[in-house]
Amino acid sequence: MIKRILVTGGAGFLGSFLCERLVNEGHDVICLDNFFTGRKKNIEHLLTRSNFELVRHDITFPVYMEVDQIYNLACPASPVHYQYNAVKTIKTNVLGAIHVLGLAKRVSARVLQASTSEVYGDPFMHPQREEYWGNVNCIGTRSCYDEGKRVAETLFFDYHRQNKVDIRVMRIFNTYGPRMHPNDGRVVSNFVVQALKGEDLTIYGDGSQTRSFCYVDDLIEGMVRLMNKEDFIGPVNIGNPDEFTIKELAEKVIALTGSKSGIIRKETPSDDPRKRKPDISLAMEKLSWTPRVMLEEGLVKTIEYFKNDIRQL
Repeated sequence: MIKRILVTGGAGFLGSFLCERLVNEGHDVICLDNFFTGRKKNIEHLLTRSNFELVRHDITFPVYMEVDQIYNLACPASPVHYQYNAVKTIKTNVLGAIHVLGLAKRVSARVLQASTSEVYGDPFMHPQREEYWGNVNCIGTRSCYDEGKRVAETLFFDYHRQNKVDIRVMRIFNTYGPRMHPNDGRVVSNFVVQALKGEDLTIYGDGSQTRSFCYVDDLIEGMVRLMNKEDFIGPVNIGNPDEFTIKELAEKVIALTGSKSGIIRKETPSDDPRKRKPDISLAMEKLSWTPRVMLEEGLVKTIEYFKNDIRQL
């Protein structure tokens, strides 16, 4: 069945892949973005498609349209960008959630919140399961994002309980792939860009902190499955449970790029999680979802993209 679908943050890294997937499935897609971190080049190949529409709009202001589904991906997702204007970030998370939920309530649309593993903070539970309440600093430099996403989840569940809004909540773990912003400060893009430029790779701390890295195609598959799953609202972890230290990631990137870069160390930022790994048992059970792309395969595709992208900077 063809649906009319709104994707907020649709010109961003994840949003552009989601828009592309939905357009190719034949749905009428409205991409909404204020282009703070989204880029027109991410969605320019869709502009000629008759079932794709681009709207410049800031989700901190209300939005009015008739839609069947809403994917709420609007928010800067890297520390460099979300700390640039912390007040704006928390407004995007909180007011944005209120506005998409209000729209969903008015038009009886299903609405999916792209939440984050950052709701778990610097976790005492490892791997992280959905029932874990987290360990988050509510007044730190990352709080505008971490607590903003936590409040957004609260709003989603309160709208569901109080107003019967049809919600879905997914918690996204580290995701990477083509179309990442080269200056977004996230570890994969940082390392790849530094290696391709022949610069030393920057590790914060001793590099023993761990992350799990999910390739973008796998993430979008999980997102679409959750949106279209009946009788399951989440929250659910979507991420790759394979765990690597930051030092291991740096060494892989150097090897795959053939770079002569070295590794330098800087002081660890405040509230930087020591460990991050999803328990995806619930996603496997409810969505029959598991990631398929292993880290080395995904890095090769990402490196090829950045080879072209950084030439244009």
